[in-house]
Amino acid sequence: MAIIKKFRIKTFKKEKPKIDLKNISLSFNKRQILDDISLKIQEGEICGILGPNGVGKSTLFNIIIGLLKPDFGKIFINSSDVTNIPINRRALEFGVCIVPQSGGIFSELTCEENLKSIAEIILKNKNERVFNVEKMISKFQLESVKNIKGKHLSGGQKKRVCIAMALISNPKIILMDEPFQGLDLMTTRELQETIVNLQTEDNSRCCIISDHAARDLLAISDKAIVIANKKIIAQGSPSELIINKNAKSLYFGDSFKIN
Repeated sequence: MAIIKKFRIKTFKKEKPKIDLKNISLSFNKRQILDDISLKIQEGEICGILGPNGVGKSTLFNIIIGLLKPDFGKIFINSSDVTNIPINRRALEFGVCIVPQSGGIFSELTCEENLKSIAEIILKNKNERVFNVEKMISKFQLESVKNIKGKHLSGGQKKRVCIAMALISNPKIILMDEPFQGLDLMTTRELQETIVNLQTEDNSRCCIISDHAARDLLAISDKAIVIANKKIIAQGSPSELIINKNAKSLYFGDSFKIN
């Protein structure tokens, strides 16, 4: 853990929430999914989201990016109420992006073409597009596969391409839905280091990551939350979270350790 992440942000001299969720509730077909969720994520913070299957973690992501609107509650980004602002404006004006759990790349396009397809939508200046695509290829060590179609890339290579596509526009809020799913140990380690580097490169950026690989997620998180029974039942630093009685009884169990 310590080698991957040399420091954790434990306190903020001046709180500056990047995202502030206030009393978020949502139901589908009269079935309550989220109930009174309130959460602040500070600038520069990596926040991990944990919880059993079906508790609403992906739903919460969709609310943050603007794909879903809550039945009740407010979403603030940089202190601005974005509850009624659509997904495209949240991406362009507030720098919100998501790395999806699966898919995310065009299987018939090469790695380089995938990056260009996003750059052409987001960046108006041609020189800037070319520069950013080349920068992402270099940054994520994709030179050897830049002319390989997406369908022929390995799981780890696809993840790197997805993250590179998300970073083309230099976003300030990055959501990652189960990024460690299906990766081997070495690729997981490389992805952890990539995520931590995103934090150190830009201290105004925040990352929100949901994954069932609890140890891998907690190894890089400054703060983490556990969602169960439609609510946040525990939150805090990784070391605080694993000894929390609610988190232990409803998610981790008694034998879980992070070292």
